[in-house]
Amino acid sequence: MTFKEIDTYLLSKKGSTFDYPFDQEVRVYRVAGKIFALIVDKEPLSINLKCNPVYALELRSIYASVIPGYHMNKKHWNTVMVQGDVDEKLLKELIDHSYTLILESLTKKQREAVLE
Repeated sequence: MTFKEIDTYLLSKKGSTFDYPFDQEVRVYRVAGKIFALIVDKEPLSINLKCNPVYALELRSIYASVIPGYHMNKKHWNTVMVQGDVDEKLLKELIDHSYTLILESLTKKQREAVLE
């Protein structure tokens, strides 16, 4: 997937927004103000995604292109090298997983506001 394709998919999530809180390179995607993905539009293309800690370890043991989250809490975040051994289908599933984890962490009121 290209940066534009990933960007389009991330922004297709209900309530998804982006900003550049760190610098003009790191694009941060949020839902209800909480981060669910970070990506930089440069090669090699990689994306940081939130992940269940047990699943994160499993993914790292299976895929060489999934590593502990760069500059993130290594227990809860993975960095996925986009041009590696993770295909488009799995990448989208990992984005969905990250988004869902954040959505589930919201209060009922916040979640309802996002999903309406």
